[in-house]
Parts: sequence; structure tokens; C-alpha cells
Amino acid sequence: MDSQDLARYIEQTDSIGKPWLLVQLRLAKLQENRPHLTENEYLEQLQDIQQDLMNLGEWWRGQEDQVFQPQSFTPKD
Repeated sequence: MDSQDLARYIEQTDSIGKPWLLVQLRLAKLQENRPHLTENEYLEQLQDIQQDLMNLGEWWRGQEDQVFQPQSFTPKD
């Protein structure tokens, strides 16, 4: 799934409040832009994304069933 598909998924499933999906979106965009970045720029952005992921902590503990429910998605063009 590329960043556009992931963004549509987040929008269509009203998942803007799911921070792990936003981290995945940032990673997808970074991967797509990698050919246009220097190695240092890439590593800096990757470290920033990793720090944001680590800052999420374990907020999901005790609510795994509600947080990680799989949802079906069919991209709409």
C-alpha cells in the first residue's frame, strides 16, 4: 500500500485518531521520497519518526480489541 492508499484508508475509516497509522503514513512517504534525500536527511527523518513511535508508549494496553480491530478497505479512486 503506497502513501496515497494509506491516506485514503485513514480518511475513509475515520482513523485520524490512530497514531500508529499516522506513523505508518510518514514511513510510507519517507520511503517514497528516499531517492530525493541525502543519506543524512533520510536518517534524520527516520530518527524523528522512530522517536514519535517510541513516544506513543503502550497506550493501547488493555484495549487491544478496540484499538486493533481489522477493518476492510477498498480504495476509491
